[in-house]
Amino acid sequence: MNVVVFDLETTGLSPEKDGIVEIGAVRIVGNRIDETLKYETLVRPTTATGETIRIPWYAERVHGISDAMVRSAPTIDEVLPEFLEFVAGDAVVAHNIGFDGGFMRANARRLGLNWSPAAELCTVQLSRRAFPRERSHNLTMLAERLGLEFAPGGRHRSYGDVQVTAQAYLQLLQRLGQPA
Repeated sequence: MNVVVFDLETTGLSPEKDGIVEIGAVRIVGNRIDETLKYETLVRPTTATGETIRIPWYAERVHGISDAMVRSAPTIDEVLPEFLEFVAGDAVVAHNIGFDGGFMRANARRLGLNWSPAAELCTVQLSRRAFPRERSHNLTMLAERLGLEFAPGGRHRSYGDVQVTAQAYLQLLQRLGQPA
């Protein structure tokens, strides 16, 4: 089974009220990250009625994505069908799948699409199993524990986070003695 590791950047924390501003993904084939099979796009966040959602200052401060950067980007209505085709039939992995999967489910439901990956796997949960004595399992701390580095400007940008999450996923499986 192939696995797609994905990450979202959003305007906030609510899948029902906030919008997606960036999607990044990479496919793992066997136990290898295949950088040629990647997905990366900015998204102009919109409401259910198609109105543009402004990116709040606090969200922009986290991921560095501004209204100007997404002004001419496609909307989730355009992007999600394409992304669902990219992940079709594969399992998906995210760091905190409840968050990213929640946004995918809410947007797919709103658009009458089906978010139904083969499985949803979470590197936060794997990290808790691999490092049960550690208190923090955020991506920065996990990367540090595993000796992984973010590309310059990569932290809190979807593709930068995806690259580290994919490496962490493979290392966590190895630590836990599970096949990729």
